[in-house]
Amino acid sequence: MWFLFAILSALFAALTSILAKIGIEGVNSNLATAIRTVVVVVMSWGMVFLTNTQCGITAISRKSWIFLILSGLATGASWLCYYRALQIGEASKVVPVDKLSVVLTLLLAFIFLHEQFTVKSLAGCIFIGAGTLLMVI
Repeated sequence: MWFLFAILSALFAALTSILAKIGIEGVNSNLATAIRTVVVVVMSWGMVFLTNTQCGITAISRKSWIFLILSGLATGASWLCYYRALQIGEASKVVPVDKLSVVLTLLLAFIFLHEQFTVKSLAGCIFIGAGTLLMVI
């Protein structure tokens, strides 16, 4: 089931890039990010209430709160940079560079989460990096 959600995530991320590139024309990138964020917040809380999981908020540990807040800050920084890059660059070049996050995530997961780095994942990182370079030059 995780694979289906991952594929859907990729599809919606692709739509996000195209829709954002069209929508950001003539709009300050920070303002555009704020508008997008409000929509995401409303959608997220809507799902919480739709699935009746709001009571779980009191069970969240201090550690989880800290890391969720840090993750939110990283997401905000990512979105601000992404929208600015989309505003001044071509989507066909910005998006592949943004997807280098896959390579960085694998490296950080190896360093901080002690996940296995296999020959297959190393080859994937090399191909993603080379593919990104090929697409932007």
